Parts: sequence; C-alpha cells; structure tokens
Amino acid sequence: MRGAKLLAACLYLAAAATTLVVQAEDPYFHHVWNVTYGTASPLGVPQQVILINGQFPGPNLNSTSNNNIIINVFNNLDEPFLLTWNGIQHRKNCWQDGTPGTMCPIPAGTNFTYHFQPKDQIGSYFYYPTTAMHRAAGGYGGLRVNSRLLIPVPYDDPEDDYTILISDWYTTSHTQLKKFLDGGRTLGRPNGVLINGKQGKGDGSDAPLFTLKPGKSYRVRICNVGLKTSLNFRIQNHKMKLVEMEGSHVLQNDFDSLDVHVGQCFGTIVTANQEPKDYYMVASSRFLKSVITTTGLLRYEGGKGPASSQLPAGPVGWAWSLNQFRSFRWNLTSSAARPNPQGSYHYGKINITRTIKLVNTQGKVDGKLRYAFNGISHTDPETPLKLAEYFGITDKVFKYNIITDNPTAEQTKSIKIEPNVINITHRTFIEVVFENHEKSVQSWHLNGYSFFAVAVEPGTWTPEKRKNYNLLDAVSRHTVQVYPKCWAAILLTFDNCGMWNIRSENTERRYLGQQLYVSVLSPEKSLRDEYNMPETSLQCGLVKSTPKPANPYAGA
Repeated sequence: MRGAKLLAACLYLAAAATTLVVQAEDPYFHHVWNVTYGTASPLGVPQQVILINGQFPGPNLNSTSNNNIIINVFNNLDEPFLLTWNGIQHRKNCWQDGTPGTMCPIPAGTNFTYHFQPKDQIGSYFYYPTTAMHRAAGGYGGLRVNSRLLIPVPYDDPEDDYTILISDWYTTSHTQLKKFLDGGRTLGRPNGVLINGKQGKGDGSDAPLFTLKPGKSYRVRICNVGLKTSLNFRIQNHKMKLVEMEGSHVLQNDFDSLDVHVGQCFGTIVTANQEPKDYYMVASSRFLKSVITTTGLLRYEGGKGPASSQLPAGPVGWAWSLNQFRSFRWNLTSSAARPNPQGSYHYGKINITRTIKLVNTQGKVDGKLRYAFNGISHTDPETPLKLAEYFGITDKVFKYNIITDNPTAEQTKSIKIEPNVINITHRTFIEVVFENHEKSVQSWHLNGYSFFAVAVEPGTWTPEKRKNYNLLDAVSRHTVQVYPKCWAAILLTFDNCGMWNIRSENTERRYLGQQLYVSVLSPEKSLRDEYNMPETSLQCGLVKSTPKPANPYAGA
C-alpha cells in the first residue's frame, strides 16, 4: 500500500511538472497568408499588385516579445516568392530569415510555413518580398512587436496603435522594372508617393485613414517601405513625440517632421490636442530635384470642418537630415524587451577586434549597370549560401573573403560579379564603416542583428575619426543612412550564428549587387549557438535531392 501511494505521488508530481512546462512555453499564433496578384490603382492607373489575403498593403502582423509566429504562406503567383521580416533578429535561426542567401524561394503553386520568434525584441518593423522585383508590386506590411505586460514602457498606454507605411511608387509593372535592371538601366524617378498604399487627392474628399478621439494619445508607427526614395513625414498642426526606433526606446523629443530613409521605422506618440476637425498627414520625397508629395486624411471623432489646404512644408537639403540623426539618443534608463535597462550594455568600453570598411561603388560590367561593395557585385547562386555551408559543399558554390577589410582606391575601381561572403568570428566586437563617395543618399541594413550607429560624418573615414563617435547613447538599430560624400560607422558584437545579409535598402542597388553575406559559425557546432536546419526547410540547387545532414549542430 505504501509503495502504491509513493507511485501515485510520483505520477502526480510528474503530471504537475508536465503542466508547468506547457504553461511556461511561449504562446503560438498561427496565420495563413494567400499571396496572389490583383489589380489596384495606387496612382490612378490600374496595375498589377501583389496581395496578401486580398490586401494591399498586406495585413499588419501584431505580436509580443517571444511569441511563436507561425505563418503558412501559399504562393499563388506565377514565379517563386520569398518574404523577409525586416529587423527581426531570428536568434540562432537564419533558416527563417527569408533572403535568397539563406532560404530557397517558395515555388509557384506551393506553400511554406515560417516559424520564428522575436526573441527579446520590441518595436516597429515590416516585412516585404526579396525575390525578383516583387517589392515594387507590394507584398509588404507592418510588423509590430509589443512589450510583455510585466515590462514597463516609458510612456502611457496609448488609446490605439496605428501603422503608417510610406513609399515611393512606380506605375510601371514589377516585371518591366526587373527587365530595366536586367538590361543595364536604372529605375529612374518614381511616379509618386503612397501612404498605406494610397495617394491622397488632397481636396478633402478622401476617406480618413485614421480617426482620433479628442484629447487622446496614439501610438503611430511610421515605416518607409519604398524602393529607393528617402521620405519626410509630418502631420498638419501636430507634433510627433519620438519614443522608439527600430526596436530601441529613445529619449523623447517632439518633432514637426521626420526623415524616414528606405527600410527605416520610427515609433511616435501623437496626441489629438488640436481643434476637432480634419488634418492632413503629408509624405514627400527628399533629395530629388523636384519634390513628390502625397497626403492622407486624419479625422477627429465628432470634428467639424475640412483640413486646411495649406500643407506644412518639408525640409530642404541633407544637412538638416544629418542634424536630425544626431539628435537621436538611446534611452539609457528605460527597460528593453527585458527588465534590465537598455543602457546596461556599455558598448563604448569594449575593444574593437576588427574594422571592415565597405565602399559602395557603381559601374558597368559587359555594358550593363552594376553596384558593388569594395569592387564585388554580389550575385545569388542557385544553391543558397547557407545550404551550401550546411551541406558541406561551399567549394562548389562560393569562396569566402574575396574582399579585403580595407580596400584600396584601385580595388574599388573595377567591378567583378560573384557571391560575396565574409567570415566573422563568433562573439567578436566589430566596427563596420560604410563609405559613400557618391552624390546620393544611401541606406544600409544588417539582418540578424541590431547595431550601434555611432557616427555619420562628411568626408573620408580614418581611425582618427573615432574621437567623434558617440560611445555612450547611440541608438541600437538595424539601418543607417549615409549622406553624399560621407561615411557612417556602426559597432556590434557578432553573437548570432548564421548567414546574415548586409544590403543596400535601395532595391535597385541590392538587386544589381550592392549586398554581401556575413557567415558567423559556431566554433563548437552546438545547438546552444545555432539551430539545425528545420525538417520542413525547402531544398534547391545542388542540394535539392540530398538527404539532410544528421544533426551537425548536436554538440554540447
């Protein structure tokens, strides 16, 4: 009898432990997305666009830190398709990153299920297609990661949360734009600017995009999801309090307008403290010879009266934009996605182990336009780089480190087309310098990480320029802009194993080679550092019919 009681007690404890494990697991959220072509008229001209569940732009993806996000994507297009989650770090899991260097595209008429977690992340992001020139047809949408309830945020709970996607737009189809690039020419000037997929008439007849209650405050997330144009965003008669930037809480300052470069997202608080009526949101191009502008209507609940036809003017010149960048500061006292303060990580006291200078160049190869980093214009092989590495056939697909860390002027004059992959040692603290010798503004992004954007300065970078770095409260983010004839420096620890993309957010530059991949390998080949390739991952190229390796990361 005593043994039976002991056995019953053990079974009860085991059952209780099992229940605790289930309860402690982060929640799962399932989505089914059907990707199709449709017809829309963003600029008044009917054209083919890419819809997700019938929507253009696609649905907003709303999540919380550590949620498991499951998205079953059905590709109903007539060509392969792939989505990336811009700014989501995919810790130890580049298998879900959605770039051609890490994943096989989803073949037409089939489906693939993404599974990822925004581990220890909060903030404003977006997703978009990385295949062909699909981004020029849509397929993008907002992605927000909310803070967990027990972790405070440095502002009062807003009345509501709105996402604003601003973008340049072409009336030419994405297939024709691709033919332009493949033929060696640029995309040229965009035909217009959109706010959430629409161009406002500006005559007061537009339906309001958002309705505000007088006296209430709202979270307004602003992302530039366009192809190549920096945009300025402003709201008639309203201040925008900047509270978050690409996953980091920032010191809160009020802005009349914000320059949002391609690939960037800002989180603001807007208070409905003006006369109850209609107001215009305005998005206009920056750094073009002639300004392109659009509007979206903001309406006060119960308000009377149309919006003023006098639109707030946008800034002029890139010096204004540089000064705004310098005003952004990390909030050192606010909690991050974890209970500890953001500023508890003293990045400025860590010794730099390696400096990589990336010089953007352009030129012609066989009479066709190409863009490059340090003289190498990247091309995606049929076998994704990560799969070649995982299956042990890198020698058949690409070579590591074909660019130098500090290129000479001679090395950047000519351009060669080949896969561009560099090795970086796991957990090393690296300085990356983007040097722009051109007359246009550049925007750069790094997948899998956030970095400290410590400086953007005119001229040419030298080691002596480090004295100008912000080593205390530079914002931790995933994009940085570089103004004409300027350089930018970022600092980060490469502690996330995988194959990660550094790219121009200017889509034509990325498509024509201005990107590279960083391979960060686990020295111990341990699941502690990187997950094995999921059983459901697609295989293509040289590994299409090859059995998966047996747990290559099964070390301690």
